[in-house]
Amino acid sequence: MMSEQTKPLHPTVMAVTARIAARSRDTRAAYLARIDASAGRFPQRGALSCANLAHGFAAMPANDKLVLREQRRPNVGVVTAYNDMLSAHQPYESYPARLREAARKLGATAQVAGGVPAMCDGVTQGNAGMELSLFSREIIAMSTAIALSHNMFDAALMLGVCDKIVPGLVIGALQFGHLPTIFVPAGPMASGLSNDEKAKIRQAYATGKVGREALLEAESQAYHGAGTCTFYGTANSNQLLMEIMGLHLPGAAFVHPHTPLRDALTDAALARVLAIGADTPDYTPIGHVVDERAVVNGIVGLLATGGSTNHTLHLVAMARAAGVVIDWDDFDALSAVVPLMARVYPNGKADVNHFHAAGGMGFLIGELLDAGLLHGDVKTVAGPGLARYRAEPWLSPDGLAWRAGSAYSGDRDVLRGHAEAFAPDGGLRLMHGNLGRGVIKVSAVKPEHRRVAATARVFSSQEAVQAAFDAGELRRDVVVVLRGQGPRANGMPELHRLTPLLGVLQDEGFAVALVTDGRMSGASGKVPAVIHVSPEAAGGGPLARVRDGDLIVLDANAGMLHAEVSPQAWAARETVEVPASGDDTGRLLFGHMRAAVGAAEAGASVFFGSE
Repeated sequence: MMSEQTKPLHPTVMAVTARIAARSRDTRAAYLARIDASAGRFPQRGALSCANLAHGFAAMPANDKLVLREQRRPNVGVVTAYNDMLSAHQPYESYPARLREAARKLGATAQVAGGVPAMCDGVTQGNAGMELSLFSREIIAMSTAIALSHNMFDAALMLGVCDKIVPGLVIGALQFGHLPTIFVPAGPMASGLSNDEKAKIRQAYATGKVGREALLEAESQAYHGAGTCTFYGTANSNQLLMEIMGLHLPGAAFVHPHTPLRDALTDAALARVLAIGADTPDYTPIGHVVDERAVVNGIVGLLATGGSTNHTLHLVAMARAAGVVIDWDDFDALSAVVPLMARVYPNGKADVNHFHAAGGMGFLIGELLDAGLLHGDVKTVAGPGLARYRAEPWLSPDGLAWRAGSAYSGDRDVLRGHAEAFAPDGGLRLMHGNLGRGVIKVSAVKPEHRRVAATARVFSSQEAVQAAFDAGELRRDVVVVLRGQGPRANGMPELHRLTPLLGVLQDEGFAVALVTDGRMSGASGKVPAVIHVSPEAAGGGPLARVRDGDLIVLDANAGMLHAEVSPQAWAARETVEVPASGDDTGRLLFGHMRAAVGAAEAGASVFFGSE
């Protein structure tokens, strides 16, 4: 095995990690004290009364019941996000039976501890359900914690892939941070219609050049089978994160569903979580895996690949669940020194299958370790040291094994080494100015489009932007300011329906940009978009002061977002009350969920009926 750190740690990586550790000293110490006190004796269920234990194994098959009754072998809790509406999660249907059988072969048992909701942003995009999308992360976290609260389990496996689901599973699992926990992916779907071609047809539909039937046929060719969508959005960014943070088995992220190698990796995850249990010399609880070094490794991996901007929200929350406090300044500082090493749609024409075939995670991690941009001296579920993740899995004549990953890229148009990267920085910028603070991902934005100075057109809903586009009112240089899209206003739905519209305007030669307190996720593309602007307009943030016709300067190179209004006039300008956006159903759903949280905090109950 390669050494854990082949080059001294980059000084910026070292400095950022040190300041995170200092900032997190008290919260991290309190977290570790709590989970270490919860470790208890092996097996965990030994603390249960006879009645509790009998309830826990009442429905198990006779042999499993006997093993659980004797309390001599570990029991693995499986938390699953299965449903057969999400293509990425459909493969999980067969996992519980497979994992139970794998456990029996090793003299252990496995039980489905619980399920978590798993909505598909691809289905809810632009519809009422999107108001619940970001909120669902907290529901998933709570559901995960509830599933693990039965004290029946000595280890855990997490089955989830997409968007808010993996972050929610991580947050929930960290509440039981004394348990060894491994994340078990399902893999991406095979490549279909290219993402680039799909985007062109979407733009053609937006301008009326093709009809709905042609659009649906293209979308069906792109999203055609089981597995994760193949573009590099939040779902596949999640998989990179779990691997580079040491929560997957090495090389597990991008192996296709329903293949012998995928099945072997699933069985191996069960075997490995038993091998790092509390009764073993290799005991590795998840709360000790996710520390400030692992979190920094996650940020570096996202930056090096142009990953999802959603993780400027999610990774902050995931880290905080382990007592690690990070903020956007940490992303910004690391982005300045981490080069862009991958071109995967929307940052290029390739999909994640091409990335995987070109060398994938093993090559990427090896290059980043060799450049001193990753902490090699970390704990992982595969064992000590991130160098283990240079390896790739394969099916040898004797079964699943790991071999050295590729030492070179198989396709330099998709994946490159550190020394010949596509760009010298990670493409994520922190933006400041009198409009607030936000983030922009420029890895897919051409240099000539990274500075836009144009008058504002202000909207409070996606529907209003669509109507203005259809009426030809946006066919000019314009900065679309879409406010009232933050978490307080309407749950912060994603705004991808705007991407084809603004892309059409940019292709027609206009200087266009988007500024919003909403979000665009990992699929944001060639149009410059400053997102997550805070404070949000619904809370009286600066976007509520913008008026139609204000000159807005967006300069991603300088990190500046500014309304060219005199300081005196800006200070005197009243904030506009931002109306609720989204349709009635979306507002009602989000309102109910927000009311439920408020009531829970007050110790009250909420009736989910008519208003």
